[in-house]
Amino acid sequence: MRIISWNVNGLRACAKKGFGRWLGRCRAEIVGIQEVRARKEQLPERVRAPNRWHTHFVHAEKAGYSGVGLYARRQPDRVEISLDAKHFDHEGRVQLAHFGRLVVANIYFPQGNGTQRDNSRVPYKLDFQAAVLERVEKLRRGGKRVLVMGDFNTAHREIDLARPKQNRENSGFLPEECAELDRWVARGWSDTFRCFENGGGHFSWWSQRFGVRAKNIGWRLDYVFASPAAMRFVQGAFIHPNAAGSDHCPVGVDVDPSICD
Repeated sequence: MRIISWNVNGLRACAKKGFGRWLGRCRAEIVGIQEVRARKEQLPERVRAPNRWHTHFVHAEKAGYSGVGLYARRQPDRVEISLDAKHFDHEGRVQLAHFGRLVVANIYFPQGNGTQRDNSRVPYKLDFQAAVLERVEKLRRGGKRVLVMGDFNTAHREIDLARPKQNRENSGFLPEECAELDRWVARGWSDTFRCFENGGGHFSWWSQRFGVRAKNIGWRLDYVFASPAAMRFVQGAFIHPNAAGSDHCPVGVDVDPSICD
């Protein structure tokens, strides 16, 4: 069973660049997207409700901002969209989709950059990440097998970005941001991609400046983290850098379908 995460950088724009064709060919059972940047009713019908997919969308209060979406071949038992904190929930960043014992947490983590590119949102970002960890830890303790996927907006280690030395003071690779991902690992969560691939040069986001993506000057910002109970069912993990339509590319895992049982 294939599960994919993709920051589409505006679903309406991505749809014009072939999102529908990609969705039909991706061989996934569950797809979580981030940065939808539209209300459900603003999406074209073919994107809002494609054939043979169950869909669910969460939008931010601010127009054209944030938002997450879910496509699933089977109807989820339920989808939670709240962290029980208005200052987080109004940005539309969370979907917790229940499929039997499996919970797929589709999350669009905030950037640390403020409007002036000044790292002013780093405290908000860290608080949000801690709130997500608290929620999924509760699910884990309740016997759920949890996969947390999405755009984490953080490169965890030097191997996860092309130019680490030049970015140590930039949000996305600040020591305190990396330390938050260290907390996930210390709690027993697995970065699924790194369980199968230890080499460098594997990125999921590239600046849209000319030539940057072709030269593979990128960052690995998109992850699927697995709880210990979920990790036992993970058979492989991947990044698909050749998928077009966004400045990010899809990432995902292949899991034994019995993860839901």
